[in-house]
Amino acid sequence: MNSAVLNPLAPSPHGVWSRHGVRVLRRRGPHRPHSAPGTVCTPRFCAARRGGLLTVEHDLTPDELCDELAVLLADQLVDSGALQGQSEFELVFTGVVRSTVDGGLPAWLRFYRNSLNKLENGSTAFAPIHSHAADLVRGGRLIDLGSCFGFFPLRLARHGIDVLATDLNDNAMHLLEQVSSRLCRPLTTMACDAADVPLPDGSADTVTALHLVEHLPDPLVESILDEAVRLARRRVIVAVPFEDQPRECYGHVQRFDVRRLQYIAGEVVRRHPRLSAAAHEFHGGWLILDR
Repeated sequence: MNSAVLNPLAPSPHGVWSRHGVRVLRRRGPHRPHSAPGTVCTPRFCAARRGGLLTVEHDLTPDELCDELAVLLADQLVDSGALQGQSEFELVFTGVVRSTVDGGLPAWLRFYRNSLNKLENGSTAFAPIHSHAADLVRGGRLIDLGSCFGFFPLRLARHGIDVLATDLNDNAMHLLEQVSSRLCRPLTTMACDAADVPLPDGSADTVTALHLVEHLPDPLVESILDEAVRLARRRVIVAVPFEDQPRECYGHVQRFDVRRLQYIAGEVVRRHPRLSAAAHEFHGGWLILDR
């Protein structure tokens, strides 16, 4: 969720969600072939543009609501050209969740429960990343930068870690706060810039930035790493995807490989000589900074 004006909990009619020129409906009954110009039909979606309005129909069920929806949308609607840019992608993502289950909080709770179950039982592609990150955490106090939905903070909260989840999007943090209490996974949230967290030096044992910096230009990457180092008493964990090209619909603007992470590691140590830094590959790339 990128736009600060997008309230994921706003009221919406049964089976329909509409915001900012995007309308999403849950289809009832069998698919009807569309022949009108500008319409794209895929196995799970139909998308049409009419007079500045993008309408997307889908047939997803409540059991299918989970974070893997991002991949499904990218494969079927972005790659087909039906969706354009990160904003439409995020609006349709939200619309699918909200049009599948009635009520803002019930819809997101279903989405969260399904997503966490898949992440924690290892049945989703992102599961090894969260498992690896959890193994790398040191100490009992963690700050997560760029938390977005906050699945990783919720994972650690379940195991008794004192977690602060942060994100620039205050609506995302409000949603995470609402969900965490109902899932009995207590954590704290803060809406803030990852490069300027209003906390004292050494506020956490470990600071994580999982799949965050690929969304940012170089100067901000450097600023966020320096801020993470300032906040961490023991360790900073950074994870990035390895892509042939940055995925625009996900908001990615940076491409990483091991060689680039090794270069970044060297630059961080140059700025902070008391640190040690290492880069490795595991379902993407990792940068580990230790005091």
